[in-house]
Amino acid sequence: MRTSPFRIGLIVLAAIIPGMLIAVVLFLALYSWPAIQFNGVGFLGGQTWNLGNLYADPVTIRGMQVPIGAQYGILVFIVGTLATSAIALLIAVPVSLGVSIFLAEGAPPHLRPTLSLIVELLAVVPSVVYGLWGVAVLVPLIAHYIAPALNTLLGFIPFFAGGSPTGFGLLSSSLVLTLMVVPIITATIYSALLQVPRPDKEAAYALGAMKFEVAVRAMLPMVRGSIVGAIILGLGRALGETMAVLMVSGGAINYLPDTITSPISTMASFIVSQLDSAEQDPTGMAVRSLAEIALVLFIITIIVNVAARLITRGLHVGLASRA
Repeated sequence: MRTSPFRIGLIVLAAIIPGMLIAVVLFLALYSWPAIQFNGVGFLGGQTWNLGNLYADPVTIRGMQVPIGAQYGILVFIVGTLATSAIALLIAVPVSLGVSIFLAEGAPPHLRPTLSLIVELLAVVPSVVYGLWGVAVLVPLIAHYIAPALNTLLGFIPFFAGGSPTGFGLLSSSLVLTLMVVPIITATIYSALLQVPRPDKEAAYALGAMKFEVAVRAMLPMVRGSIVGAIILGLGRALGETMAVLMVSGGAINYLPDTITSPISTMASFIVSQLDSAEQDPTGMAVRSLAEIALVLFIITIIVNVAARLITRGLHVGLASRA
């Protein structure tokens, strides 16, 4: 069977995205390979990031040229990344569900296009704008009001005890991320709710259900797969966010957060903040270690997306079996 040029063109275009993905993984793996050999498994569990003495002659360790005293560990940045993303989703998911339900069922029909447009516009605001808002508005609020209030109300829980004197840290980063992922999750769930068949909703109303009951008990179960997909989209944005988090995180190094207001660093923000210093390393090991951080972040993102796909498939199978 002869393959048409159009079909060949479609195959080539379809192969671009997986090809780019494979190319990025290969580049990160090959470029960071010397760092992987030098750092070993301790790279993931180490809490110390030290570029070493960049002005002395490098030494040879495990066959690699590195500065004297160089040590690279990223547990602090892994914890910061996962903690900020988890807190952001804990806040963003209920808010997004509420807003999407309101847009789909509660808002006046003539206002829905305008309100949904506002939500979509929030998703395209540059991250640096959110970061600037965080520095100018959110950080002072946390330092003077939110952190003391949490200490007063929940101080008996160690994680909420104490207060940040500056406002920069885990809480501010999480709240900025929340503001950034809410529009993404909301828009996705709202679009899914609009696709719910009208007869299904009318059947729920015919049984005497109120609007809230129809949304929660009839509509949301039908779009569970889309909800999971929306959450994963938001999580992907939170895991990879750089500038906004960098501006409000406090830039902690070699320090694990012990309270919700502790300064932190995420993997993405740390790469940006340390790239200039790492380039001063004559051996190049620091830059390659930053590339290894990027590789770890990439792998975490892939694992999250694969897990989401499996969960979504399980939900679809469960719905099909019930039907």
